[in-house]
Amino acid sequence: MPDLSDGESVEMQGSGSRPYVLKNIGGVYSCSCPAWRNQSLPIERRTCKHLRKLRGDAAEEARIGSALPAKPKDASGKEGQAPPLLLAENWDCVTDPAGWWISEKLDGVRAFWDGKQFISRLGNLFHAPDWFTAGLPDVPLDGELWLARKQFQRAVSIVRRQDKSEHWKEISYVVFDAPKLEKGFEERLAFVRECVDPSRLPYARPHDHQRCDGVDHLRQELARLEALGGEGLMLRRAGSRYESGRSSTLLKVKTFHDAEARVIAHQAGAGKHKGRLGALLVELANGTKFAVGTGFSDAERSHPPPVGSFITFRYQELSDGGVPRFPSYVGVRAEGQPAAKMPPPAKLVTPAPAGMRRFEFAEGNSHKFWEVAIQGVEVTVRYGKVGSQGQHNAKSFADEAAARKHADKLIEEKRGKGYTEVG
Repeated sequence: MPDLSDGESVEMQGSGSRPYVLKNIGGVYSCSCPAWRNQSLPIERRTCKHLRKLRGDAAEEARIGSALPAKPKDASGKEGQAPPLLLAENWDCVTDPAGWWISEKLDGVRAFWDGKQFISRLGNLFHAPDWFTAGLPDVPLDGELWLARKQFQRAVSIVRRQDKSEHWKEISYVVFDAPKLEKGFEERLAFVRECVDPSRLPYARPHDHQRCDGVDHLRQELARLEALGGEGLMLRRAGSRYESGRSSTLLKVKTFHDAEARVIAHQAGAGKHKGRLGALLVELANGTKFAVGTGFSDAERSHPPPVGSFITFRYQELSDGGVPRFPSYVGVRAEGQPAAKMPPPAKLVTPAPAGMRRFEFAEGNSHKFWEVAIQGVEVTVRYGKVGSQGQHNAKSFADEAAARKHADKLIEEKRGKGYTEVG
C-alpha cells in the first residue's frame, strides 16, 4: 500500500467538490475531512476512511493501536499520578517585574523527569529512547521537550510516538527547575546548570534566565523574542520556592497593547474597595463593552474618571468575541485630563429596573454577564462570557408576584457573588 513520508501530504477526493488533504507529521497522520477533525480522540489516535483507503486497514489499526498513552509505573508497579507541577498565572500588566527572572516561554511539551522517565503534565509516559535520556541525573527535573520556535505541532507529534524513533534527535530537553530541591529559585537554577551540562548531554540543556530591570526591559525583551518567532516570556519571582499548582510567583507574559475606550459606568467595589470604584465599565469605538478593574491607585478608585471621559488601558490579546483580555487601567487620555483640582468621589448608582436587567462580574481574566427579565408569569435568564451570546433558560410561575419574587431572589444571589448591575 502507498504511504506518506514524514512531512509529506497528498490530496484525496471526497464527497465534496474540494479534495481533502492527508498529512504525516512526525508519524502523526491527519486528514482535513470533517470525520477526522470532529473526533474527540487525541490527534494521534484518529483515523478516517480516507487514511484507511490510502494506507490500508491493517496499517491504520496497527498505528492507532500503538498510540494509546501509557501511564508511568511507581516503585510498586502501580500506575503513578500526574506530577505536582508548578503552573503559571498571567501577568496582570500591573505587577512590577523589576528584580524578577525573565526566560523565553517555550512552545514545546511540558515534561517532568522523575529520575528515570519523562511524564506529561497529565501523568502519561513519554517513550524517549535510551540514548536521549542517557546521562540525565537521577533527581526530578522540570522542563520542556522542545524542537524550535513555531514547531509545536511537530514536537507534539514526535514525543507522543511510542516507537522511540530517530525523530527524537530533533528534540531537546530544556530544563528550568529542580522541583524537589527545597531552596530558593536561584539555588535551584544553579543546581540545574551544574547537573545538566550540554557538553556531556547532547539532548539536554538548562534554560536561559536573566534579571528584569523593569517594565521597559520586559517590553523590549518581549518584542525581541516575538520578532524571532517566540511565543512570549515567563517571569519568576526571585527567591521563590517550587510549589504545586498555580502560583503568582510564576507569570506568563504575552504581547500587550495600548488602546482607548469611553467610560460608560462605574461599578461599585467590594471587600477592601467597598465604597469606592470596583471597575470601570467602558466601551470601544466598535461598541464592545467590558470592565477594567485593575491598575488603579487608591486615589483613582476614590476619584475615578467621570462617565463620558476616555481612558487608555493596556491588554494582552482579544478573546474570540473581540473583548480585550486582562485589561489594566493606564490613565485618562491626554486630551481628556481632569482639572488639577480633583472632583468629589463619583456616586455609584444602581440603575432602576426596566425590562431586561443586566449584571456583570469582572475579576482577573474572568468577565461574565447575567441578565434577567420578567414577562408576565415567566422569568427568563441569560448568562455567559461578555462578548458571547451566552446561554438562556426560562421558568414559569403561578402568578406575576411569584415570578417577581423569584427574579428578586436570583438578583440578590448574584449581587452576593460580586455581580454589579450595569445600564
